[in-house]
Amino acid sequence: MVMDLAVHTDLLIIDDNSPDGTAAIVKSLMDEFKGRLHILEREGKLGLGTAYIKGFKWALENKYQFVCEMDADFSHDPNDLSRMFHSCEFENADVTVGSRYVSGVNVVNWPMGRVLISYFASVYVRMITRMKVRDATAGFVCYRREVLETINLDKIRFKGYAFQIEMKFTAWKYKFNVVEIPIIFTDRKEGSSKMSGGIVSEAVFGVIRLKVNSWFKKYKR
Repeated sequence: MVMDLAVHTDLLIIDDNSPDGTAAIVKSLMDEFKGRLHILEREGKLGLGTAYIKGFKWALENKYQFVCEMDADFSHDPNDLSRMFHSCEFENADVTVGSRYVSGVNVVNWPMGRVLISYFASVYVRMITRMKVRDATAGFVCYRREVLETINLDKIRFKGYAFQIEMKFTAWKYKFNVVEIPIIFTDRKEGSSKMSGGIVSEAVFGVIRLKVNSWFKKYKR
């Protein structure tokens, strides 16, 4: 579906040696989408955040002007990519977040407990950081190239869901325009959740460290 969008879109898959044969499937399609479908393979599970960083660096090296991140488990609707690109290209957004919570709670098929954890995690982030983003942990985001060039990607420390918070917070501190557009988030159709106690702990205490560290850092661009 990504390749069928009206807006021209290339696709990069980051594969951490998945046992489900992801790499083989992608490679089998590369001739069909020559020059548009790409894959980067890594040895073992190195963390969500490091996968995104690798993808961002690849996109910058290959001169892309707009870079989107999304899950590959069918939670995010590829049709929303067009709206996200439009927001960044024509509506003055530097970062566009596909938000579950900017217009109510737009989540399908999640257990109520998971919805509450996710929703109040973003409330917690807003309370600590004062950043006006209602879905701070969202993993469906479009960045202008300038944002990724300005942020020192090698200094982004978090590897779990806190990575999403750190990227948005850093962009916001650099005074980039972070905009949320509503999406419908559907629980994963493939794969399993990466949630763990360590990831939750990183997010809870990491947000406080993020805020405190920002007091001693200058954000100039």
